[in-house]
Amino acid sequence: MIRGYLIVTPFRNTEPGQSARKSRTTRRNTGIHHGDLLAKTCERIIVTTPSPYPYQAAPVSTPPRNGLGTAGFVLGLVGLLFSPIPFIGVIAWPLVIVGLILAAIGFSRARSGVATNKGLALTGVILSAIGLVICILWTAVFGKAVVDAANSLPTAPMSAPGAPLGNEAGVPAAQEPVQQAAAEHTVVYRVTGTGGAKAGNITYTTDGMTTSNQEANVKLPWEKTIKLSGGEALQMVSILAQGSGKGSIKVTIEVDGKLVKEASAQEYGVAHANENIGTLGN
Repeated sequence: MIRGYLIVTPFRNTEPGQSARKSRTTRRNTGIHHGDLLAKTCERIIVTTPSPYPYQAAPVSTPPRNGLGTAGFVLGLVGLLFSPIPFIGVIAWPLVIVGLILAAIGFSRARSGVATNKGLALTGVILSAIGLVICILWTAVFGKAVVDAANSLPTAPMSAPGAPLGNEAGVPAAQEPVQQAAAEHTVVYRVTGTGGAKAGNITYTTDGMTTSNQEANVKLPWEKTIKLSGGEALQMVSILAQGSGKGSIKVTIEVDGKLVKEASAQEYGVAHANENIGTLGN
């Protein structure tokens, strides 16, 4: 701020030696008024002094950076909508992952004051996380379905190298696997114990592959008999028993009256026995 002062110095229209009367006479004759004479002869001097309060410019406001939080919300929402759809849900994987990252960055910006859409960014994080969980569950279900379908396919038995095309009775070799497949295996699982031992749990296979049953708090001795078809290339029999902390336990597997595997454990130990009784294991 600049302050101005007006200093007016009147100029006398008289020369040295002139009288005041002559000066007044001169003014009357010339028709010059005192005010006009003062305005024409004044001397204006502007004196400036600095203001005690310095000038400060108004702060420039920075626009909020809401782009990442909004983008994360949009990607998370679209990914969540696609994730439950079979096959099409594959495209939801990159959407929910990128949406989760962008929404998390946007939420961090909102917490630090750089952005103003904290609620929208937090919603994007939640939607992206839910979509990612659904994608993972769908992948696990699809993978299990593929494995089960592969296990259910029939497997052709392998013939030994150099085997004849027919047998001595004149039966074609193509009919022999059918006759083999008709035969059944009798599998007997047994669990015994000493010193008053009990089995905390017993788990055993029932279909020669991955299907199993489980029993808990089993009083010993325990026995289970199952039937399996013959002629399979891969046919697993397995039993697992865990002790209850007292004495020892022993598990055995018998196939067609023949002991093929056994194992034992003490106290809380685990006794595990398994064997392939298919054609590849013989």
